Order: sequence, then structure tokens, then C-alpha cells
Amino acid sequence: MGNFILEDSKITLYEINNIISNNLQIVLDDILIHKVKKSRLFLENKISKTNDLIYGVNTGFGDLHNIKIQHDKLSDLQLNLIRSHACGTGKKINCEIVRLMLLLKIISLSKGNSGVRLDTINRLIFLFNNNLFPIVYEYGSLGASGDLAPLAHMSLPIIGEGELEYKGKIQNSKTILKKYKLDKINLASKEGLALINGTQYMLASFINSLFHSYNLSKLADNISSVSIDSFNCNLNPFSPLVNSVRGFKGQRQVSNRILDFINGGEIENLQKTETQDPYSFRCIPQVHGASLDVIDYCSQIINTEINSVTDNPLIFDEKDKIISGGNFHGQPLSLSIDFLKLSISELGNISERRTFNLMSGKRGLPIFLTDNPGMSSGLMILQYTAASLVSSNKQFSTPASIDSITSSNGQEDHVSMGANGANQLLRIINNVYDILSIELISACQAKEFNNHKTSNQVKSLISEVRKLSKKITKDRALYKDVKKISKFLKSQRDFIFQKS
Repeated sequence: MGNFILEDSKITLYEINNIISNNLQIVLDDILIHKVKKSRLFLENKISKTNDLIYGVNTGFGDLHNIKIQHDKLSDLQLNLIRSHACGTGKKINCEIVRLMLLLKIISLSKGNSGVRLDTINRLIFLFNNNLFPIVYEYGSLGASGDLAPLAHMSLPIIGEGELEYKGKIQNSKTILKKYKLDKINLASKEGLALINGTQYMLASFINSLFHSYNLSKLADNISSVSIDSFNCNLNPFSPLVNSVRGFKGQRQVSNRILDFINGGEIENLQKTETQDPYSFRCIPQVHGASLDVIDYCSQIINTEINSVTDNPLIFDEKDKIISGGNFHGQPLSLSIDFLKLSISELGNISERRTFNLMSGKRGLPIFLTDNPGMSSGLMILQYTAASLVSSNKQFSTPASIDSITSSNGQEDHVSMGANGANQLLRIINNVYDILSIELISACQAKEFNNHKTSNQVKSLISEVRKLSKKITKDRALYKDVKKISKFLKSQRDFIFQKS
């Protein structure tokens, strides 16, 4: 287990993936430590030398921002904030996302614009480095004043409350602290606010979804290659000449992937029975490519947000200023999350159409890909399931960012709903894994009915599928096949996200 030195420089998505994938330990470099200490000292001096109201430091929160808090109550104010805001509901967030939340909060607080103590950041680092995951719930954030509820749940173990998951077992935080001989952190002024202000929940979920999106993009190309081979499609639509007169990068990448994946098979030279193929085959470069372009765009948005400070108020010690602003508002992420929702949904949408075509009884393939139609339903209902998932994704793709609801007695009157969008995106991604699994099972079954030579890569993918899902020779329950193939497809993610 190696270390990753967090330095006073920009960190990239590639490095985030490296840290998470290789379970690296976080260490702050000396420059960041100095910035954190300097910022904290500046804040403490300000508090001691002024009677001015400083939002969230010596005032209440939200619509209570004009209520002054006595100096001897500032620590209790922060403690009460964490406790009162930890009111999330819904399912427990998976540890992969919670680990990203911890990492992103460490990165943000270590920039020296939040005024927290080094001890508080070090406690977050301890949780991260020891794979101690706070229990966080999926609903509660409006994505505007930061992800308040999710980040409050993430912060409970710092004050010795809430629960932690360690090695798959959920335990009381006090028990874990006792095990490691640690005391709870007694929060100082502003620290509770710095912990829960920020976009780290929606950003963590967005990053997790982006990694899966890159995987789904590659898988959609590979799986559609099997379908192209099985449906005896024309390869002319993937020609570099076609791509040369429409300059989208994603279209070119998708065409190249498919031609590479299919290269070595006989399909290019086979006689075609149709002049043109359905759009779900012929327009793969345009549809898959557009989704890939959106994924790349979202990676740019994420790279910016990773290196941003989304706390409030912000401390600029060198300028002798403490400024209350709106960097915690999640709109830049929320709009991009909605864009990615649409793009990943489309990968599922066009995949289901290819599955439909493979079962249609065309191109020499038997209807529903069974030797005994009528007596056997074959793969008929797999397409129903894919259609159900596609329709569900259309519902999840309704933009969350277009919605807003007033909170905190009108003080917080426009919110991004980015966290809800991130939750919807996760569901879409899981559905698309299942939709692609259904296409892959169908395409492999279709290959059983033609005997032309295929490429080594197509052959290898079919071989992997057949280890998990045997040829369908008679009707059987197929839900386990879909589940196994979907799990297999998700396992490919580690090999997809590469440095660009």
C-alpha cells in the first residue's frame, strides 16, 4: 500500500482514480500544512479582535444568519450544526462513493480557504487511510448550501457519533474510536460549517458514475460489434471517409473501436442481403460517439470542481478578507449530471433496438433466436425486460436541475437538486449495464445460427459470456444469466479509465 502526497497543485481525475483503485494512503505535504495552519490562525485572530458578525462563525445558519452567538458557545454551535443536519434518508450510500467523499473533502479543506484546524483534516485522513466509511444516506441534499445532510452524516464519526462501516461490518463510531485509542474531535469555530458546506456528495457520486460511463461507452462499442457481426451488417458506415466530413471526436473514436474489434473476421466480405442497416446499427458512431463526447465534457467539469473550494464563508488570509459567497451551489455539476444522464440513457436506448432487431427473424436468424418458435419463447421476454429498463431510464432522465424548491424560510430560494440528479444517474447506469447484458446474451445467441468466421476479439468476448451464460437450447429462466453478465461487465471498469 503506497502513499499519495497531496501537494499544493491541481489534482486530476486520473490521479483520483489511481488513489481509489490502488488504495493509496493520503499524506499532506508541508506547504499545505502551512496553508491550513496559517488560515486557522488568521480566523482565530479575527474572532478575538472583532465584534463583527461573521456568517456561520459567530452567527446562526441559513435564515438565522443575523443571530449573534456568544464567544463561549462557538464550539457548541458547530456541534449542534452537525447533529441537526444529519437527517438523511433512503438507502445507504456504497463505500466507494463515501471514500471519494472523504478524499474530496480532504482536498478542499487542505487548500487553506476554510479555516479548519489541521487536527480536523487529519481525522478525515485517518478515516480515509484506514478504510473507515461513515454511514451516509442518499436523500437529504438540495445541492445548494452544499450537500448538507450527506456531509453531516459523513462528519458524525469525527465528533464520536453516528456509525462507520469497516470490512463490511457497521459499527458504532465510539467503538471504532476506542479501538484505535482516539478521542472525538471537539469542533472549533467554523469547523462544522466547513465540513458540511461543499459539493462533495454529488461530486463523489458524479465521479463514480463517470468512471462507469467510460466503461459503458467502451462496452457498448464492443457489444455492438458482436451484434453487427451476428446481424451481418455493412461496415461502410464506420469508414474513416464518413467520419472525415463530420468532425466529432467521439464519432471517430467509436468507429475506430468497432473496426478494430471486428478486424480479422469475414463479415466485411460477406454478401449482404440488405442495401442499408437499421439506424441502431448504421448510426452507432453518431449515437455512441455523441455520448462519448458528453462523457469527455463532464470529465472537464469534474476536473474543475475537484480543485475548487466550495465552502462558505471563504477565508483569504493574505487579503485580510472573509467573504460569504455561493461556491457551495451545485448548479455547474447538476446541469452536467443531467447531460450525462441523457447520454448514458441513449446507450441503453439504442442497445435495446439492436436486441429487438436480433430477435426479429431477419437476416437468416430465427425469430426470438430459438430453434423451436411457438413451443419455445426463446429470448422474447429478454427484450421486454430491456424495454422496461429503457423506459425507466427515460423517467430518470427528466432533468433534476430544472427543479428547485425554497428552503430555510426563503433564504435559500434556489437550489440545484444536483444530489438527486446524481442518484438518478446511478440508477440509469445500473440499468444500462443490464440492457447491454441483454444485448450481449442475444448477440451471442444469434452467433449460434451463423457460421462465418469472426474476429479474435469477438470470439474472446463470446467465450467469456459462455462461461457464465450457456447457449439457450430450450426455455429456461434467464434472470441469473443477466445478473452474471452484468456483474462481469461492471468488473471491466478498472481497465477503462486511462490517462489522457
